[in-house]
Amino acid sequence: MPRFTATVDITHLPGILDPQGATIDRALPALGYTNVSQVKVGKTVRLVVDAETEAAARAQVDEMCHRLLANPVIEAFEISLSEQS
Repeated sequence: MPRFTATVDITHLPGILDPQGATIDRALPALGYTNVSQVKVGKTVRLVVDAETEAAARAQVDEMCHRLLANPVIEAFEISLSEQS
């Protein structure tokens, strides 16, 4: 059975407060990084899925995101898949 590496990038939805991003955004100029703005902090989940097809793997990871990995009320997610050799 094929194996797929899935990477899920989870970010806040527009309009949702991001206190970690705001703290970093305020701190960077003090460290000399005055050309940086709009800092956002999210999370990345990486996992390996055994599935018959890429579509089946994507559907399973999508279901995991909706049920556990992301909070759809305040977070958006993007799934990237690649087949392992």
